[in-house]
Amino acid sequence: MKITMVVFAILLTTYYSGYGQSTDATLHWLNDVNEVQALSKSTGKPIFAFFTGSDWCAWCKKLQADVFAKPEFKSWASEEVVLLELDFPARKTLPENLVKQNQAMKNFFKISGFPTVWLFCLNKDQTKENNFIISPFGSLGYPKDPVLGQEEDKFLELAKAIVADRTCQ
Repeated sequence: MKITMVVFAILLTTYYSGYGQSTDATLHWLNDVNEVQALSKSTGKPIFAFFTGSDWCAWCKKLQADVFAKPEFKSWASEEVVLLELDFPARKTLPENLVKQNQAMKNFFKISGFPTVWLFCLNKDQTKENNFIISPFGSLGYPKDPVLGQEEDKFLELAKAIVADRTCQ
Protein backbone atom coordinates (compact mmCIF):
# COMPACT_ATOMS: atom_id res chain seq x y z
CA MET A 1 0.00 0.00 0.00
CA LYS A 2 2.84 2.40 0.88
CA ILE A 3 4.61 1.70 -2.40
CA THR A 4 1.41 2.37 -4.35
CA MET A 5 0.94 5.72 -2.59
CA VAL A 6 4.56 6.70 -3.22
CA VAL A 7 4.29 5.78 -6.92
CA PHE A 8 0.99 7.68 -7.15
CA ALA A 9 2.54 10.74 -5.48
CA ILE A 10 5.52 10.66 -7.86
CA LEU A 11 3.24 10.37 -10.90
CA LEU A 12 1.01 13.16 -9.65
CA THR A 13 4.01 15.41 -8.95
CA THR A 14 5.45 14.70 -12.39
CA TYR A 15 2.13 15.40 -14.12
CA TYR A 16 1.58 18.72 -12.37
CA SER A 17 5.21 19.88 -12.28
CA GLY A 18 4.55 22.51 -14.95
CA TYR A 19 1.12 23.50 -13.65
CA GLY A 20 0.86 27.09 -12.48
CA GLN A 21 4.13 28.20 -14.05
CA SER A 22 4.23 31.08 -16.47
CA THR A 23 3.56 29.84 -19.99
CA ASP A 24 4.45 33.03 -21.83
CA ALA A 25 8.04 31.85 -22.33
CA THR A 26 7.38 30.71 -25.89
CA LEU A 27 5.08 33.57 -26.87
CA HIS A 28 6.78 36.73 -28.06
CA TRP A 29 4.46 39.61 -27.15
CA LEU A 30 5.58 43.03 -28.35
CA ASN A 31 4.18 46.36 -27.16
CA ASP A 32 5.63 48.85 -29.65
CA VAL A 33 3.47 49.46 -32.72
CA ASN A 34 6.46 50.49 -34.85
CA GLU A 35 8.28 47.25 -34.05
CA VAL A 36 5.15 45.19 -34.71
CA GLN A 37 4.51 46.95 -38.01
CA ALA A 38 8.07 46.29 -39.23
CA LEU A 39 7.89 42.62 -38.22
CA SER A 40 4.46 42.20 -39.79
CA LYS A 41 5.68 43.76 -43.02
CA SER A 42 8.84 41.64 -43.19
CA THR A 43 7.01 38.36 -42.47
CA GLY A 44 3.68 39.08 -44.14
CA LYS A 45 1.92 38.00 -40.95
CA PRO A 46 -1.19 39.82 -39.67
CA ILE A 47 -1.05 41.54 -36.30
CA PHE A 48 -2.87 39.94 -33.36
CA ALA A 49 -3.57 42.84 -30.97
CA PHE A 50 -4.62 41.91 -27.45
CA PHE A 51 -6.30 44.80 -25.61
CA THR A 52 -6.02 43.97 -21.92
CA GLY A 53 -6.12 45.31 -18.41
CA SER A 54 -3.27 43.08 -17.28
CA ASP A 55 -3.45 43.77 -13.57
CA TRP A 56 -7.20 44.08 -13.01
CA CYS A 57 -9.20 42.35 -15.78
CA ALA A 58 -10.33 38.88 -14.68
CA TRP A 59 -11.60 37.92 -18.16
CA CYS A 60 -8.23 38.94 -19.66
CA LYS A 61 -6.44 36.65 -17.22
CA LYS A 62 -8.94 33.89 -18.00
CA LEU A 63 -8.33 34.27 -21.76
CA GLN A 64 -4.60 34.06 -21.16
CA ALA A 65 -4.94 30.91 -19.03
CA ASP A 66 -7.63 29.15 -21.07
CA VAL A 67 -6.36 30.03 -24.55
CA PHE A 68 -3.00 31.80 -24.80
CA ALA A 69 -1.24 29.38 -22.43
CA LYS A 70 -2.26 26.31 -24.46
CA PRO A 71 0.23 24.64 -26.82
CA GLU A 72 -2.24 24.78 -29.73
CA PHE A 73 -2.51 28.55 -29.48
CA LYS A 74 1.23 29.02 -29.01
CA SER A 75 1.97 26.92 -32.08
CA TRP A 76 -0.59 28.75 -34.22
CA ALA A 77 0.46 32.21 -33.01
CA SER A 78 4.16 31.63 -33.57
CA GLU A 79 3.49 30.52 -37.15
CA GLU A 80 0.66 32.80 -38.24
CA VAL A 81 0.62 36.20 -36.47
CA VAL A 82 2.68 38.92 -34.81
CA LEU A 83 1.57 39.38 -31.20
CA LEU A 84 0.90 42.89 -29.88
CA GLU A 85 -0.16 43.56 -26.30
CA LEU A 86 -1.93 46.86 -25.71
CA ASP A 87 -2.19 47.15 -21.94
CA PHE A 88 -4.39 49.41 -19.82
CA PRO A 89 -3.26 48.60 -16.27
CA ALA A 90 -4.78 50.10 -13.14
CA ARG A 91 -1.91 49.66 -10.68
CA LYS A 92 1.26 49.75 -12.72
CA THR A 93 2.55 52.70 -14.69
CA LEU A 94 3.47 52.42 -18.35
CA PRO A 95 5.86 54.79 -20.12
CA GLU A 96 4.03 57.83 -21.51
CA ASN A 97 4.73 56.85 -25.13
CA LEU A 98 2.99 53.47 -24.59
CA VAL A 99 0.05 55.10 -22.83
CA LYS A 100 -0.47 57.43 -25.82
CA GLN A 101 0.07 54.66 -28.38
CA ASN A 102 -2.31 52.25 -26.61
CA GLN A 103 -4.98 54.92 -26.20
CA ALA A 104 -4.75 55.84 -29.90
CA MET A 105 -5.21 52.17 -30.86
CA LYS A 106 -8.10 51.81 -28.39
CA ASN A 107 -9.78 54.88 -29.90
CA PHE A 108 -9.27 53.69 -33.48
CA PHE A 109 -10.78 50.26 -32.80
CA LYS A 110 -13.48 51.71 -30.51
CA ILE A 111 -12.64 49.28 -27.71
CA SER A 112 -15.38 49.34 -25.08
CA GLY A 113 -14.44 46.28 -23.03
CA PHE A 114 -11.64 43.92 -22.18
CA PRO A 115 -10.41 41.50 -23.33
CA THR A 116 -10.68 42.35 -27.00
CA VAL A 117 -8.51 40.97 -29.79
CA TRP A 118 -8.24 42.61 -33.19
CA LEU A 119 -6.50 41.07 -36.21
CA PHE A 120 -5.26 43.54 -38.81
CA CYS A 121 -2.49 44.79 -41.08
CA LEU A 122 -0.64 48.00 -40.37
CA ASN A 123 1.29 50.07 -42.88
CA LYS A 124 3.14 53.32 -42.42
CA ASP A 125 1.42 56.33 -43.95
CA GLN A 126 4.04 57.77 -46.29
CA THR A 127 2.35 61.18 -46.32
CA LYS A 128 2.38 61.80 -42.56
CA GLU A 129 5.08 61.08 -40.01
CA ASN A 130 4.16 58.61 -37.22
CA ASN A 131 0.82 57.76 -38.81
CA PHE A 132 -0.36 54.35 -39.92
CA ILE A 133 -2.91 52.92 -42.29
CA ILE A 134 -4.81 50.15 -40.53
CA SER A 135 -6.59 47.39 -42.46
CA PRO A 136 -8.77 45.57 -39.90
CA PHE A 137 -9.84 41.97 -40.54
CA GLY A 138 -12.00 41.25 -37.50
CA SER A 139 -12.18 40.97 -33.74
CA LEU A 140 -12.92 38.45 -31.04
CA GLY A 141 -12.94 38.12 -27.27
CA TYR A 142 -13.28 35.30 -24.82
CA PRO A 143 -14.99 32.45 -26.73
CA LYS A 144 -18.74 32.13 -26.22
CA ASP A 145 -20.06 28.74 -25.09
CA PRO A 146 -16.79 26.80 -25.40
CA VAL A 147 -16.39 23.20 -24.29
CA LEU A 148 -14.94 23.45 -20.78
CA GLY A 149 -11.20 22.82 -20.94
CA GLN A 150 -11.15 23.29 -24.72
CA GLU A 151 -11.65 27.04 -24.95
CA GLU A 152 -8.65 27.34 -27.27
CA ASP A 153 -10.41 25.22 -29.92
CA LYS A 154 -13.30 27.66 -30.31
CA PHE A 155 -11.02 30.69 -30.10
CA LEU A 156 -8.61 29.33 -32.72
CA GLU A 157 -11.47 28.36 -35.03
CA LEU A 158 -12.63 31.98 -35.03
CA ALA A 159 -9.14 33.48 -35.28
CA LYS A 160 -8.18 31.20 -38.18
CA ALA A 161 -11.36 32.15 -40.04
CA ILE A 162 -10.57 35.86 -39.62
CA VAL A 163 -7.02 35.62 -40.99
CA ALA A 164 -7.68 32.93 -43.62
CA ASP A 165 -5.79 33.73 -46.83
CA ARG A 166 -4.71 37.16 -45.56
CA THR A 167 -1.19 38.50 -45.55
CA CYS A 168 0.30 41.89 -44.79
CA GLN A 169 2.74 43.69 -47.07
